[in-house]
Amino acid sequence: MEPAPKVEKDFSALVDAQLPIAEGLAKAGKLVEALESLATLEKQTRNSADGVSNTRILVANVKFCHQAGDWKLLGERVVLLSKKHGLLKSAVTKMIQEATALVEKTPNLATKLELIDTLRTVTDGKIFVEVERARLTRILSKIREEEGKIAEACDILQDLQVETFGSMEKREKTEFILEQMRLSLAKKDFSRVQITSRKISLKFFEDVAQHDLKIRFYELLIQFSTHENQYLNTCKHYRHIYDTPRVKENEKDMINALQNAVFFVILSPYDNEQSDLIHRVYEDPNLGKLALLKDLVKCFVTNELVRWPKIEEIYGPTLKATPVFDKSEGGQTRLKALHERVIEHNIRVIAKYYTRISIKRLTQLLDLSANDAEEFLSKLVVSKTIHAKMDRPAGIINFVPRKNPNTVLNEWSSNINSLLGLISKTTHLIAKEEMVASITLKQ
Repeated sequence: MEPAPKVEKDFSALVDAQLPIAEGLAKAGKLVEALESLATLEKQTRNSADGVSNTRILVANVKFCHQAGDWKLLGERVVLLSKKHGLLKSAVTKMIQEATALVEKTPNLATKLELIDTLRTVTDGKIFVEVERARLTRILSKIREEEGKIAEACDILQDLQVETFGSMEKREKTEFILEQMRLSLAKKDFSRVQITSRKISLKFFEDVAQHDLKIRFYELLIQFSTHENQYLNTCKHYRHIYDTPRVKENEKDMINALQNAVFFVILSPYDNEQSDLIHRVYEDPNLGKLALLKDLVKCFVTNELVRWPKIEEIYGPTLKATPVFDKSEGGQTRLKALHERVIEHNIRVIAKYYTRISIKRLTQLLDLSANDAEEFLSKLVVSKTIHAKMDRPAGIINFVPRKNPNTVLNEWSSNINSLLGLISKTTHLIAKEEMVASITLKQ
């Protein structure tokens, strides 16, 4: 004979009958008796794995305590019920969610903090309520920030590794990470900002619905790269904001992003990447709306000398009226960096058109003293932007690199081959002309 199938008991009818009685006791001021009356039924539903009935009882415990205004007992019941043997995860999750929803309804800050602390303790190490714990931690972090405890607020939120949460939606994860970045900036923990930013996949921002988060992300990165004087990265971040459709739809935001991209690309030290980026910025059709800035960029993409006094005279008032070059310490630092970029540009132009130049003439072209001109020239030589050798006694700078014997021999061989090719071609053309001439004479 086959064994009889095991039949699990359904406690829904018993719960339907018992809950109104317990609710009546709670409203009559007998909260403890009401909760105790549900204890036996809670154990039965838990042991029988009746998740629906067990959930209703656990949620009822929280509701009764809230209705009675007994926040301390609410916390105690949550702790007690979450430690039961063989607890049902779905039921505990619903209970925690119910209690979490009541955090904003607490009568005062002390009660709110106590309830948050209780719920965070209960949810610690439980993967099935990791999202609720994360939300509670964010609320706690916000409270500490409002109290002026920025470092503590940052440390509280940094403890969350939300990128590993499987049950949290990607948008909410991103919001948490952005909040971690913002607090790290407020705490001036800039190395942490860079580490945290790498937790976000840039592919996520390709979705149009996430573009608000994309703008927030790059605005935070701009604060970081500006502090670190990473001008090229700052330009790239502004370019990402500029390329966002919702920004291009707003004329003011678009112009602001493009203007800042221009400022930081000309502030960036010269290299191949910077050269490519500044040419792409210069060719942007929207730059025509900023005629003065387009002329400024043209100074850096054209192989012509640019005098700093003229830059100050023509563009100075406009530049100094912007937050990038204002009178703050950072603004003055960037204005000084712009002067350096102008000098470096001029040295590159000189190196392109001169093979040799006297130090005296170089200082005249750069509007610098001999020592300053030598310092900037040395920097560019060290960075391998140009090649130069200085003969101090003679006061001469040579921009032509010395060639090794192999290079000279290879060039000579190449030139000989080219010459022989031209001679052969010339001989062929002369022979052709002689043949045509002889045929003409015979006719």
